[in-house]
Amino acid sequence: MLEINKCKDYQEMSDAVADKVEKQLLKKSEYCLSDNTWCDDSRFILPTGSTPIGLYKELVNRDLDWSDAITYNLDEYLDNTIHEQSYFHFMNENLFKHINIDEDNIWFPYDIAVWPDKEYGENVDLCLLGIGSNGHIAFNEPGSSFESKTRVVDLTEQTIQDNSRFFPSIDDVPTKAITMGLKPIMSSKKIILMANGKHKKDILHKALYGEITEDVPASILQTHTNVGVFYCD
Repeated sequence: MLEINKCKDYQEMSDAVADKVEKQLLKKSEYCLSDNTWCDDSRFILPTGSTPIGLYKELVNRDLDWSDAITYNLDEYLDNTIHEQSYFHFMNENLFKHINIDEDNIWFPYDIAVWPDKEYGENVDLCLLGIGSNGHIAFNEPGSSFESKTRVVDLTEQTIQDNSRFFPSIDDVPTKAITMGLKPIMSSKKIILMANGKHKKDILHKALYGEITEDVPASILQTHTNVGVFYCD
């Protein structure tokens, strides 16, 4: 089921998604307190890029309790030596260093070697996604199998071009990344897709209302039972 939310502006979108994250954090806390029994930690899949920056700022401002939360990031450039543009650096600067999360509960896909018995990021409570201009989610580029698992991928020319705004030149953009696959993403109990800007409108419409095809990886979201979409111009 798709729940489409057209927001009046970027701040409203960031606030609305922050509400969902806060609700999930409080849900687990209230459950534990209500019957005084042990419960699972809240588990999140988190994105990077320009779209979630406002969300992370809002979450930091709310001063929430992340002490029992576990996070899995969607992806990371394979060349993680580019510290200032690595997604680990991005997450630390925009969220992690400002909240009370346990560092041992922060996971990136290059940590997959420690998950021999199950898929990285499997069955989380809430998965947050952005969408690329070619319909990719995480770094699952067009043509990615709907059964794909966490793996190393080659980035398309379109994605390299899109990401070049973060680098001194396009020649500095990594061409490979490690990404969570579509299969573990789809195992999430709830998914929220964020899209910001008129340039995302066409691909968003294609992903949500067009053919379900591996040529548009985000189109697989049509088959999930609990997806919230938040869009603003």
